[in-house]
Amino acid sequence: MTEPEKLPPGVLNITTRFAPSPTGFLHLGHAFAAWQAFGFAAQNNGRFVLRIEDTDHTRCRPEFETAILEDLHWLGLTWEEPVRRQSDHLAVYKSYIDHLTELGLTYPCFCSRKEILEASAAANLPIGPDGPLYPGTCRKLTPREIHRHQADGRSHVLRLDLTEALKKVPPSLTFDEVGSDGSLPKGPTPVDATSAGDIVLARKGSTTSYHASVVVDDHLQGITDVVRGRDLYSATHIHRLLQELWGFEAPRYHHHDLLLDSDGRKLSKRDQDHAIRAMKKAGKTPADLKEMIEENLAAQNRG
Repeated sequence: MTEPEKLPPGVLNITTRFAPSPTGFLHLGHAFAAWQAFGFAAQNNGRFVLRIEDTDHTRCRPEFETAILEDLHWLGLTWEEPVRRQSDHLAVYKSYIDHLTELGLTYPCFCSRKEILEASAAANLPIGPDGPLYPGTCRKLTPREIHRHQADGRSHVLRLDLTEALKKVPPSLTFDEVGSDGSLPKGPTPVDATSAGDIVLARKGSTTSYHASVVVDDHLQGITDVVRGRDLYSATHIHRLLQELWGFEAPRYHHHDLLLDSDGRKLSKRDQDHAIRAMKKAGKTPADLKEMIEENLAAQNRG
């Protein structure tokens, strides 16, 4: 399997993380991502931490978390204890989001998914990291209109007002990409937060969202190097913006290749044939999984 890169001498205090969501069983792609983050820390005499991103209470299940821990131990990974579970820190995320609200950088959005899809399509907006870009329907709601929606019992998410947020940060904002995926440019990369639009900071029925909680956690856990798949490259732009708004130091980013199925799509939790537990039950070993990863990557290079 491809060895994680090693940083030049003098770059110290490396900390990486693997942060799965307990919404299903881990698959071969997760094993590759976990090994990459773990291996990078080991190569650089650094720390490796495990985080459970379980803020989606409708999909996360305790049995999946148990399975994740078992599978990662079976893969040979070790990590610092205690494991950080996002559901234990909702008040922390809320406090950071409240700060953005105090700065006038958030607004409630009452649109349904269907309304967003229709409005985005009508405006011919592109697809962002979270799906169709939000057209800004609720951005200019008056206090009276907001109160009326709330009185009618309409639930809402909290969105970042990107236009106002960009006024608070330097126009030349960048992040440092040092990853191994040859399709991505290395070095200081200009941030293009407009590609994400007015992202959701707090979901309906929750005090946070993926974007908000992952940025806060990476800061609080001292993550120096975010090692993850290139499917999250577009999200890095908005994460860098949030880091700047909250005054956080930016980590380095290592976006690696993805494992693909026979149809050329990235592996997903719905694909049980590639589930680690299924392969373990079939008699596969961690060494077998590493060989499968090498074959998958080599096939992509040949294609």
